[in-house]
Amino acid sequence: MTITLRPALDSDIGALWALRTVAVRVSCATHYAPEQITAWTATPVPRAYAAMLAAGGGVVAMQGEAIAGYAMLDADKQEVEAVFVDPARAGLGIGKRLLAALEQLARGHGIARLHLSASLNAVPFYRAAGFISLREEAYAHPSGISLASVAMEKALAAA
Repeated sequence: MTITLRPALDSDIGALWALRTVAVRVSCATHYAPEQITAWTATPVPRAYAAMLAAGGGVVAMQGEAIAGYAMLDADKQEVEAVFVDPARAGLGIGKRLLAALEQLARGHGIARLHLSASLNAVPFYRAAGFISLREEAYAHPSGISLASVAMEKALAAA
């Protein structure tokens, strides 16, 4: 079935957060302890999500009527906030397409360098997309836990 991309809407937030929770539980379980996953997935939707969507920073991948994945750009911070794919649809290139769409949005905002904090399981994905590792770091998650992650960046070619 074909994957189509569309802008994320405010009305999508609940479904996007639910998909993110499943993705974290499945995809991150290989690199993080169960108690970290529990705390990580118990957090509410960040207030910043609505602002990012209002600024046009959200992209949703649709497979038929189902949300297959989504990505969020925080243009103010020049940062990839999120790229999540439904684990049942992994390996179809959805994440790659979402990230490419975010890079295009970033270029439209005049962003020359994109930054992100990658979960350990996502580092190979971002590296394959041209991001370089800057340093390992402890990400201070809103839940109060510390998550090992990797700060990464990518210089964007001009549009």
